[in-house]
Amino acid sequence: MADSASEEQKFCLKEVLDAFRLCLSENREVYLQHYVSGWRGLIKFLNSLGSVFGFISKDAVTKVQILVQLLHGDTGAQYVTVQSMVKYELEKELVDRVKRGNHQESGCRTLLRLHRALRWLELFLDRLRTSGDDGKTSVMCADAYNESLAQHHPWVVRKAAGMAFCLLPGRQAFLEVMNVGSPEQVVAMLGEAIPLISEVYQVTEALYAQHNLLDLP
Repeated sequence: MADSASEEQKFCLKEVLDAFRLCLSENREVYLQHYVSGWRGLIKFLNSLGSVFGFISKDAVTKVQILVQLLHGDTGAQYVTVQSMVKYELEKELVDRVKRGNHQESGCRTLLRLHRALRWLELFLDRLRTSGDDGKTSVMCADAYNESLAQHHPWVVRKAAGMAFCLLPGRQAFLEVMNVGSPEQVVAMLGEAIPLISEVYQVTEALYAQHNLLDLP
């Protein structure tokens, strides 16, 4: 049982690729179920590198759990896609727009936190893909963080993140964690996965911008 449990926790980049490949419908709506699956894979990726990313992965786990509860709750039919979720929660006034109130676990707010972290991972993975073997992962990760998540974190978290990134292993260790094969195979699969992640991010970003949801408290 221990072996199967550890297998379940083992990260494989192909899982993330497959999940994000299924994320978008023909009319470019984001299926929440596949979005959650993609994030489960990304959480395994964060956890496979030790406690360095704990400050992000723990929060991501909590957010994923909230979305799963909404998907399987009494109003689950309203949460099939991110688009249907936004429509439903805005119509029912289930979103705190100005200050935190009774809806801190709304789907819109919960997904926004994952959405912001997804941008950081997209930028970081792309830097891993395009860098040379001697590329400093600490610099790649910090640059990606500063371009994305940092602006939403208080100073204390930013400081802790900067210190954590200094402990990151080299690029080769990251490629091995992907469980794909040779470095060339990993780079090729990242080349497939990153545009899919990026497209899901852009569709979500446009939807949230349209409804003025990008700065929910």
